[in-house]
Amino acid sequence: MAPSAMSRGKDNWIASLSEAQPVPYWLEDPGKPQAEPALTGAETCDLLVVGGGYSGLWTALNAKERDPQRDVVLLEGREVGWAASGRNGGFCAASLTHGLPNGLTRWPDEILKLQELGMRNLDEIEAAVARHDIDCEFERSGEIDVATETYQAWELRDWHRELTEKGLADGVELLDADAVREQVNSPTFEAGLWDRRGVAMLHPAKLAWGLKQACVRLGVRVYEHTPALTLKQYGAGMAVRTPYGSVRARRVALGTNIFPSLLRRVRSYTVPVYDYALMTEPLSADQLAAIGWKNRQGLGDSANQFHYFRLSADNRILWGGYDAIHHYGGRVRAEYDDRPETYAKLAGHFFTCFPQLEGVRFTHAWGGAIDTCSRFSAFFGTAHQGKVAYAAGYTGLGVGATRFGADVMLDLLAGERTERTELEMVRKKPLPFPPEPFAWTGIALTKWSLARADEQGGRRNLWLRTMDRLGLGFDS
Repeated sequence: MAPSAMSRGKDNWIASLSEAQPVPYWLEDPGKPQAEPALTGAETCDLLVVGGGYSGLWTALNAKERDPQRDVVLLEGREVGWAASGRNGGFCAASLTHGLPNGLTRWPDEILKLQELGMRNLDEIEAAVARHDIDCEFERSGEIDVATETYQAWELRDWHRELTEKGLADGVELLDADAVREQVNSPTFEAGLWDRRGVAMLHPAKLAWGLKQACVRLGVRVYEHTPALTLKQYGAGMAVRTPYGSVRARRVALGTNIFPSLLRRVRSYTVPVYDYALMTEPLSADQLAAIGWKNRQGLGDSANQFHYFRLSADNRILWGGYDAIHHYGGRVRAEYDDRPETYAKLAGHFFTCFPQLEGVRFTHAWGGAIDTCSRFSAFFGTAHQGKVAYAAGYTGLGVGATRFGADVMLDLLAGERTERTELEMVRKKPLPFPPEPFAWTGIALTKWSLARADEQGGRRNLWLRTMDRLGLGFDS
């Protein structure tokens, strides 16, 4: 492309952002429910759940469904779903291991069981959505991993061959360039791997709000704008202090994820990564026809610095990913939710993928923090002689996996040996991140190396190969 054409193209990309509001599209829905009142005074309960995102909501709901007589309280520091649970792309995957490649590398002896449990978990999410009449625009349309470089197309073919040999290719279809473009028409697509059954698309904030309403109907006492400040033993149970009150509970489940755990020992296992997304205006019938997408799958590309994209119920395109920003010291701040330089980069990538959509405008642009850990998938544990359980480290694939994590926490609090608690994935933890400045330096070097690998045909340098051997990484 000539320099003058590139300049005109960039001007068009920037212009597409001129009216974008720096707020999450999902959280602006007019159906957003009223917040529950804050806790004032003292409460007692059988189970206290800390955190009003998916992790906490599924824990409270599943606890009541297991035992309707159990007295459950849920505390949320802001409003239910306002953080990662209301800002994500709405990809609800069966995978419990941040994708099959990660799971097969880390737990090869358990991968068949993990795949079975993950698919069962997704089925149970679909059933719960129907049972509790949660209007979250649930569509089990699957996901296509697309190759945008020739080497990626060969890697997808090799990966599909390996899945077939290991008996893991059920429901997974390899698409050549013509086949993938028949599904979604982009001149950049060279191949695709379509997981037809293992991923659903949904409205993430509506799922969180629907789970809250289901909890309330079952008798969970939900308190919003009620941060948990301290956690201490109190007699045979635990006590949590809040700004205007306190809760005494026999058992406590912590679903705070990216926010500092009430258990200091857990904090070094996660670091915050900021992820960003754009949402277009609704596409016209002609614009939809230009790109196809009749089967409404979610899509993600195969680079290390990857994009994820999908259609909303009103035919907008959500386009997110690529930049994964970690701030020195692991700080989580509201000002990091907005990053115009990333929005400009994402807009350029969008129109490279879909040049036929030139002229489309973005209405929303936002970001938020993800809790990543060094193995990219959730870890679990207990404290205070089994009276406290926690789950964290979902690394961006928590829409579905948090329900599994909720069941793990409830099993651990009950002291039960189950098919979940016997998993090596549940019994062992990832390596913690080192203290600063080593964490920031290592993450920065990893990000640079991943970008170089994308530029050099996927070839991983010595640093990445060493990290691979140690089972360490950085992702969003």
